[in-house]
Amino acid sequence: MNTEARLKLELSEAQIEIQHLRERLTTTPPSAHKDLSLVSLVPKWSGAESTFSLEEFFSSIEGSAKIGHWAEADCLQVAVLKLAESARTFYFSCPELYRETVTWQMFKAIFRDRFKDVRTDHFHYMQLQTARQRRNEGPQEFADRCRAQAQKLVLRYTILRPNAFTKRMRSECYWLHLSLS
Repeated sequence: MNTEARLKLELSEAQIEIQHLRERLTTTPPSAHKDLSLVSLVPKWSGAESTFSLEEFFSSIEGSAKIGHWAEADCLQVAVLKLAESARTFYFSCPELYRETVTWQMFKAIFRDRFKDVRTDHFHYMQLQTARQRRNEGPQEFADRCRAQAQKLVLRYTILRPNAFTKRMRSECYWLHLSLS
């Protein structure tokens, strides 16, 4: 009998513990672990012409944030940590970026405005039209360089006039297809 009473007591304790665990599961949503080790994947950005674009910088931060379950405030802090040279100087000289109310979207807008490409579409178009394969540059590298140059045109044009761009590209692709056939 002693063992039977002990088993009943253990069973009732286990049922109470199970009930507590069920209540805990339903009241608090499971939290994802914030992985800040992904900061190392975000490269430093200086704002110089020779480095990768601002959009690539933002994209690397947002990609890491999605994987690492970062909040907007984390994105903002990582961006500030990864600024270098003229971009860092701009950040420290811009008082609106220090406010407590600054958001990730505001940060991006301010940086986009400051570091926007001031060259005309015609300049980028001519760069693309006159592109030549460099010595010791493989075909794939040349194609990547041309794609990057074309992306500058596509991005600017789609932001300004998305429907007109789509129609024009379809038309040009159609005529290019006919000329290659």
